[in-house]
Amino acid sequence: QVQLVESGGGLVQAGGSLRLSCAASGRTFSPFAMGWIRQAPGKERELVAAISWSGGSTYYADSVKGRFTISRDNAKNTVYLQMNSLKPEDTAVYYCAASSTIVAAAPSLNKYDRWGQGTQVTVSS
Repeated sequence: QVQLVESGGGLVQAGGSLRLSCAASGRTFSPFAMGWIRQAPGKERELVAAISWSGGSTYYADSVKGRFTISRDNAKNTVYLQMNSLKPEDTAVYYCAASSTIVAAAPSLNKYDRWGQGTQVTVSS
């Protein structure tokens, strides 16, 4: 069983940047796909970004396209989410998630079945 631990969340002003990290331990997360999922109060969970096991393909939700970048370093068992030009509507708990079944960056939330505890991102206006 893989364990995922997120870090890097915090409070930032609109227009600022944050970089989230997700460290995996236990069973290696390669060669499976990874994703970042967020949930804001009163809203449904949203898969904001995903990356294939090789890092060669990615997926982004329209709401973050052009502002967020997902990457991974399999040697370090770590996945990152660089978030630029942050908006108040990006405020949410961000979860790192791993898939135990797929290697491609699938845009389906239910493909990511191993989750971390989450890290809070708050963007002030």
